[in-house]
Amino acid sequence: MSSSKFFRKLRSLVFISTAATGITFGYSYYRNDENFFRTILIPSIMMLEAEQAHRLAVLICKWKLLPPVSYKDPEVLGTSICNISLKNPVGIAAGFDKNAEAIEGLSQLGFGFVEIGSVTPMPQAGNQKPRVFRLKEDEAIINRYGFNSDGHEQVWHRIQQLRASGRFEGVIGVNLGKNKTSEDPVSDYVEGLKLFSPCADYLVINVSSPNTPGLRDMQHKDTLKKLLTEVNKTKSSLETPKPIFLKLAPDLTHDELKDICKTIKRKECQVDGLIISNTTIDRSVTLRSSNSQEVGGLSGRPLKEKSTRMIEDAYKLTDGKVPIIGAGGIGSGQDAYDKILAGASAIQLYSSFVYQGPPVVTKVKKELDELLGINGYDSVAQAVGQGITKEKRSIFSYFF
Repeated sequence: MSSSKFFRKLRSLVFISTAATGITFGYSYYRNDENFFRTILIPSIMMLEAEQAHRLAVLICKWKLLPPVSYKDPEVLGTSICNISLKNPVGIAAGFDKNAEAIEGLSQLGFGFVEIGSVTPMPQAGNQKPRVFRLKEDEAIINRYGFNSDGHEQVWHRIQQLRASGRFEGVIGVNLGKNKTSEDPVSDYVEGLKLFSPCADYLVINVSSPNTPGLRDMQHKDTLKKLLTEVNKTKSSLETPKPIFLKLAPDLTHDELKDICKTIKRKECQVDGLIISNTTIDRSVTLRSSNSQEVGGLSGRPLKEKSTRMIEDAYKLTDGKVPIIGAGGIGSGQDAYDKILAGASAIQLYSSFVYQGPPVVTKVKKELDELLGINGYDSVAQAVGQGITKEKRSIFSYFF
């Protein structure tokens, strides 16, 4: 065979192989194949610096480069929280879509609700880079973003545009934060309530991020009392008041959590729900990743048991009368089920979305549906607060 003929055949082989690979990749990508994302696409994206990868993921969702999932939520997953109807209890936590760019795309991936933010009144750049770190061996993330935000006006405009388009009827939560240099933090939250109440389904008072100096001090009972009193005054004056959730840190002591639960039982300090929990500043000795000692909030699998235990405590301290959205280390239906049994009426993902990709949403829902059925529950609401097994309790006691 002549060399020219050989090279022509070689080129043809390369072309056919490349085309076949492209078709296979494209097919797997568009059908949200779990194995494809976990073994090929996610490792490829992880070659990018962590914040670059985050930005790319937001853009993919913003431009809806993934098709809507074909999975239909079974009736058993339909639920409600604070009179907000959810097609399923699995939401995306604040921190992924900080500026309301990708709400519609995220909803099409199967999330029952989308929480955006944290949003600050004035635009701010956040902390210096690098400020996001993967802990691959631990399936965790450390971030110290510091409320990088486009500001109230820009984010409000995007939500208004989406609502006005008439093509989106999903549930939107707006997570509110304060500006780093604010001289009146209470006013920052109050202004957010006034602006976003007409276009959001619920609002979140975030006083638990570890990346804004002094923010977590607002969880102390006297400061919190002052904040929530003003929040309630504002809410009562609004034409379209929406449910208000308080997002808490997982690093609170039991006594601090007890004080908070006592505070929110006061009429002038009531909230409609709690989100448990934010990221942790705790660093377990079991962490294996080289980035484990970076400063910032840790999310992902290492937070799972800690947040679940806190949900159970808060559920008991509030007599099960304050709805809870559970977050922290959820990567499977079992993780979601455990948080529901502990007292969560709905749950949120973030880190597992980073490590497993969009298929994790359907995976969690399918597994949760199966677990509810196996254990004799006809709905998510029936399982809320029903308690975790003795075996799980012994695991908590061993580690904590």
